[in-house]
Amino acid sequence: MKKTALCLLILFAFTQISFAQKNTINVASYNIRYNTANDGVNAWPNRKENVKGLIRFHEFDIFGVQEALIGQLKDIAELPDYVFIGKGRDDGKEGGEHSAIFYKKDRFKLLKSGDFWLSETPDKPGKGWDATCCNRICSWGKFQDLASKKEFYFFNVHFDHQGVEARRQSGHLMTKKISEIAGKSTVILTGDFNSTPDTEQIKTISALINDTHDVTKQAPYGPEGTFNSFKFDAPMKNRIDYIFVSKNIDVLKYGVLTDAKDQRYPSDHQPVVIKAAIK
Repeated sequence: MKKTALCLLILFAFTQISFAQKNTINVASYNIRYNTANDGVNAWPNRKENVKGLIRFHEFDIFGVQEALIGQLKDIAELPDYVFIGKGRDDGKEGGEHSAIFYKKDRFKLLKSGDFWLSETPDKPGKGWDATCCNRICSWGKFQDLASKKEFYFFNVHFDHQGVEARRQSGHLMTKKISEIAGKSTVILTGDFNSTPDTEQIKTISALINDTHDVTKQAPYGPEGTFNSFKFDAPMKNRIDYIFVSKNIDVLKYGVLTDAKDQRYPSDHQPVVIKAAIK
């Protein structure tokens, strides 16, 4: 009788572990720095395997990347578990940087997807407000988690780095588009917002969906800041990369990873990672 009870207890424990694994996902946001020879020793060809190794080792399930050119996306897609969605910001095809979404193809089913630009005319490529450098794009997808059968929307974006008004207005545009596209559905938003938590745009988004840094059940892990300028001794005080989630998602862990090789970071941004569970 005691042996039977012990077996049942072990079976129950394994069942609970299996259930937990099916209902948690590892989400990340990672600005991988665009491919330019001007970075010298830190140019993409010298660090792409480190980026891929980081993704593989930390077992990202679904993640957004920023600044990625099409060649970089294809390099990351050499990881056999992943595929990606997202268009280039310059022409809505493959031109320019992407705010692409990678996901494990055996874990998630893509149900629909789209893109919009951070401007007064979001349906076509273009700069917005006081932005002078670049078009800015948001890519999104609706997914079903094949393990838990839960459905959710995933948005990934990169705000302008120069235009103060562009960043402010982009915050309002993001909340508007998330509400239009996802309605009351479950939402995950990743991105490089080029904005600290005290700014209007971050407060605007946080009023709609949670900043995972603030609602994680475990204390935030790693440095507060997320930008290192390719300097190993960077103070990393300013948080400009974020993961936001709708209020029906439990954030079990939040961290800013500091993986490095030979005192060189894989990118000039640190990846932000969470373990989450959709209720």
